[in-house]
Amino acid sequence: MKIPSLQIGSRNISSRLFVGTGKYCNFDVMNAALEASGTEVVTVAVRRLNFKASPDEQLMNHLDANKYMLLPNTAGCFNAEDAIRIARMGRELGMGNWVKLEVLGDKDTLLPDPVETLKATRQLVAEGFDVLVYTSDDPILAQRLEDCGVMAVMPAGAPIGSGQGILNPNNIRIILEKVKLPIIVDAGVGTASDVAFAMELGAEGVLLNTAIAQADKPIEMARAMGLACEAGYLAKQSGRIEKKLYATASSPQTGIPGE
Repeated sequence: MKIPSLQIGSRNISSRLFVGTGKYCNFDVMNAALEASGTEVVTVAVRRLNFKASPDEQLMNHLDANKYMLLPNTAGCFNAEDAIRIARMGRELGMGNWVKLEVLGDKDTLLPDPVETLKATRQLVAEGFDVLVYTSDDPILAQRLEDCGVMAVMPAGAPIGSGQGILNPNNIRIILEKVKLPIIVDAGVGTASDVAFAMELGAEGVLLNTAIAQADKPIEMARAMGLACEAGYLAKQSGRIEKKLYATASSPQTGIPGE
């Protein structure tokens, strides 16, 4: 059974798993992992593109833009001005008008700065960008970002690269209830069960990088993440059984021969 595609703005996306391109041991492993994951959307940190490197060492020469939808992001920015500048650079490089906005608060936690994130969001939306915005799991902030006109809200499951999974599912549930845009859980995923859990909560998708790139076997982990994304989506749509304190027999308790 093929799960339905995801609509974000004018874009129709077949895979609900978004995968990053950083931290891989080499480009061959990166491409094999992207293929194994089944992803369609691949994030690119514009700030970290090294155009002075030799052609063989440049990321953009190892990504098939005809196969993947490239989502430029503003990773590594710590104020609105830098994030806006990097977003504009991504557009000038031919990546289009959509951007994953990240404005971080400090280098220790890599948590988003809510004030600078709102400031950058308003400006980029005004400039015609389709903004997918990385944020904390604060339901109020998520609603303020929706009011700004973003295309998707991307609350963190846990701090970037921490592998802790979904630390505060209650806040994610509230965001899903209050915000009517696509919600994509972003950051903190450690393994496939984290992806499945995010989807079972009702998220429209999951974005991850480190959990694949830094796994002992990235290609196998990528495949696991893709399967978990589909499984979690189908489980959510199927409706789980009610949790009960006592057992309920699965076989008939009446009509047994010999009674």
